[in-house]
Amino acid sequence: MPFCRKNVGWPKEIQYDHIEALFKGTINWNLIDTHYKDLFQVVLSIKSGKILPSTLLRKLNNDSKKNKLFQAFRELGRVIRTIYLLEFISNVSLRDKITESTNKTEAYNGFSKWFFFGGEGIVAENDPEEQNKIIKYNELLSNAVILQNVIDINNAIEQLSKNGTPVTIRDIKSMSPYMTGHIKRFGEYIIDLESVPSPIHEIDIQKLIEN
Repeated sequence: MPFCRKNVGWPKEIQYDHIEALFKGTINWNLIDTHYKDLFQVVLSIKSGKILPSTLLRKLNNDSKKNKLFQAFRELGRVIRTIYLLEFISNVSLRDKITESTNKTEAYNGFSKWFFFGGEGIVAENDPEEQNKIIKYNELLSNAVILQNVIDINNAIEQLSKNGTPVTIRDIKSMSPYMTGHIKRFGEYIIDLESVPSPIHEIDIQKLIEN
């Protein structure tokens, strides 16, 4: 929801090249003021477990154009979104943090999609249970590879430290468990149930770097 100049107190003569499209619309404060008791009542009902959020959303979406409570919630949501947009625009560290988190999420999505290569990553099943199985199996496989990648990275860092090769914080930050170049996706899969894997142990990165 874009925010208007009237709500944020910016004069019309000020124009912005890249965010001007955000400034339109007006918050209906009277609607929020009229139904604020109803809004609090709904919040308290959800917190006490008397009504599920999903049930509430279904009821509010029914004939929403005439539902004043829905309209009040929508206006309140616009207020919250306006505050967030203002904070996002003015806070550089917040934007950096959001970008970093978004990049991590997209990296994982691309990583898990790499394993979901059959059928171009499309879930062709109509049965919800089968759909859920396919998604969970893909997550299980992705997480298993992430675990192995982390173990391999830890072992490599530890070996570098023992050999006297310096490892910096910058080096650590550049590493990612979403590596696929070393995986034979269409290769042979041999399961050895006799061999016992080495125990997983945490590495004190700071201690390695200091040494």
